[in-house]
Amino acid sequence: MHLATKINIRRNTLRYCALRGLQRGKTMARAKKIVTEYIKMWPREVYDIKHGRGPLPSLKHALHQKTGVYVLYRDEKPYYIGQAKGSLWRRIRNHALNSNAKYYNHWKYFSVFVIPDKHHISEIEGVLIAALGESVANSARMRIKRIRLPRDAKNILARENIIRA
Repeated sequence: MHLATKINIRRNTLRYCALRGLQRGKTMARAKKIVTEYIKMWPREVYDIKHGRGPLPSLKHALHQKTGVYVLYRDEKPYYIGQAKGSLWRRIRNHALNSNAKYYNHWKYFSVFVIPDKHHISEIEGVLIAALGESVANSARMRIKRIRLPRDAKNILARENIIRA
C-alpha cells in the first residue's frame, strides 16, 4: 500500500472518530453517551429539606447546572414529562415550591435523565412522551413522525381479537 493511501485512511479514520466523539483506539461502545446520569423516583420533599436558609448543598449539587429531561409522577405513574435546558434543580424546584405552577399539586415523585448536550434534550423528551402516550398530561406536540399500523394488519389482528378495530 502506498504511503499516500495509508495517510488518507488514517485521516479519514480520525475524522470519523472525531465526528462520533471517539478517542483514538476506543471502540464505538465508548462513544459519548447521550444520557450520562439518572435519578429514579426521588420524593418531591427533597425540596423541603433545608440547611440553614437554603437547600441541602448535596441535594442541590446533584442537579444544579445539569440539563436534561425529567418525569413527574402522580403516585407511581408518570404524569408529566419536561425538559430543562438550564438547571434541572431550578426547573423541578419551580414545580415543587411554586403554588402557582401548573402541575404543583399533581405529583409526588420525580425522575431525571441528565443530558449534557442540549441538542438532544427535545428529542429525548419527545421519545418519552411518545412512549408513555396518553398517560401523561403534556400538551407538547410530537415532533417525531408516527408510523401507524397498516390497515390490512389492523384488520387481521381485529379478526383474531388481538386488538379492537
